[in-house]
Amino acid sequence: MSATAPGADTGASKGDGRGTRGTIRQDVTASLVVFLVAVPLCVGVAVASGVPAELGLITGIVGGLLTGFLPGSSLQVSGPAAGLTVLVYEAVERYGLAALGVLVLCAGLLQVAMGALRLGRWFRAISVAVVQGMLAGIGLVLIAGQVYALADLKAPSSGLDKLAGLPGLVSDILASDKALAALGIGVGTIVVLVVWPRWKAAARIVPAPLVAVAGATVAVAAFSLPVARVEVQGLIAAIQPPGGSEFSGLLEVGMIGTVIAFALIASAESLFSAAAVDRLHKGPRTDYDKELIAQGAGNAVCGVLGALPMTAVIVRSAANVQAGAKTRASRVLHGVWLLVFAAAFPAALGVIPVAALAGVLVHAGFKLIPWKDLGPLWREHRGELAILVITAVAVVVGNLFEGVLLGLLLAVAKTAWEISHVHVEVVEGSVEVAGVGGSACVRAPLRVRVLGNATFLRLPKLLDSLEALPTDRELHIDLSGLRHVDHACAMALATWEERHNALAVASEIPPVRVKAAVGGS
Repeated sequence: MSATAPGADTGASKGDGRGTRGTIRQDVTASLVVFLVAVPLCVGVAVASGVPAELGLITGIVGGLLTGFLPGSSLQVSGPAAGLTVLVYEAVERYGLAALGVLVLCAGLLQVAMGALRLGRWFRAISVAVVQGMLAGIGLVLIAGQVYALADLKAPSSGLDKLAGLPGLVSDILASDKALAALGIGVGTIVVLVVWPRWKAAARIVPAPLVAVAGATVAVAAFSLPVARVEVQGLIAAIQPPGGSEFSGLLEVGMIGTVIAFALIASAESLFSAAAVDRLHKGPRTDYDKELIAQGAGNAVCGVLGALPMTAVIVRSAANVQAGAKTRASRVLHGVWLLVFAAAFPAALGVIPVAALAGVLVHAGFKLIPWKDLGPLWREHRGELAILVITAVAVVVGNLFEGVLLGLLLAVAKTAWEISHVHVEVVEGSVEVAGVGGSACVRAPLRVRVLGNATFLRLPKLLDSLEALPTDRELHIDLSGLRHVDHACAMALATWEERHNALAVASEIPPVRVKAAVGGS
């Protein structure tokens, strides 16, 4: 009997496509549910990213047909994600739509390389507060930008400008009947997205995003409302493979930074989504390195097609699990339905109001902010909350890459500070010395024991404790109780001991030397 590693995704397991008739039926049903969830999200993310709507569908198709077949995670679904919307929009504004394919292709190849080097598991070491702060910042920027789209108005480019322009937005909406009509459609879409899931029986059959967008589309047609609709070019016409001239942009530091940001953020979001999806089902667990390779392969193909970058998306993945999916066949079939829809019914996209898609994304942005975690963090882990908030603010004020980098640095600094607990113990002693008139006890040098972890972060506190010791006694510092001492601390303590003893007042009887035990790693 051959042994199989726990969580291995083998052909004989439930993770393959050869299941029972009941399993196949459940996978087909789940794929239809995921397809209905994916259509408005794929189109909405594309529109919010400043690219043709069809490019979002292309990414969703690749996420199903290619990434869906590859090993890694059996049930999570990949496609364009709201989490990368802000970064894609900034990249398209700066480098142009033609360069998007190069950025996504290189990011995908970088992901494949990271997976081949078995770096996927290390993404689990990223501070949750940093990831939550990143998503919260993305959510805030997404909401601020899509509020303008709710009224069919153009949003400013930067996050700060979006926030600063909100007061003026109110007056612009009130002064325009078209803007008011679009706002009514957008707000109505959000209301449906919030209310519909509470009707659990209906929500299991028809997902809320489809109901909301379909209802908005019907309302616009029924009342002939003067609102903007999605512009359609056709699936084939939207494919724009990058040319040789676009690759020359990789010589720019900014473009390389964007590639790295695409790869790292897409990888982190996908692998955190995988961890969340694994908690929702009892099937095979995710192989993080294989999943990273699968995501990279999908992004490489999306780059060749000039489409949006993909990640594993928790909304679609959760819908897949909750709809009863058993194998990866469900996510592959969802890609098939997307392809059929985009090829056979492209005109259906042209009747969708932009304000409805903006409502879907405002709702998605709101869900990116970890509202439920803020209270517990404030009560129990305020340091983590500070990292979350600072990361989010940095994303809004600066950009996604700088915000995440700042958050990671803060998380490392916080961890280094917390593990650098150190305290000082002073041991008094005396030595019996024989003399002409008999023996006498004299004070021996103080023995100062330093315990804990001595790093440069705690050096000021440590030196303050030593400065409080008597200046008229020699002392010897014992470092054997330290679990760790860095070079800066070791040198500083040795120098301080030498200086202190040189200035100590000499006693009548020469001091007795006691060799200090020095340890640490």
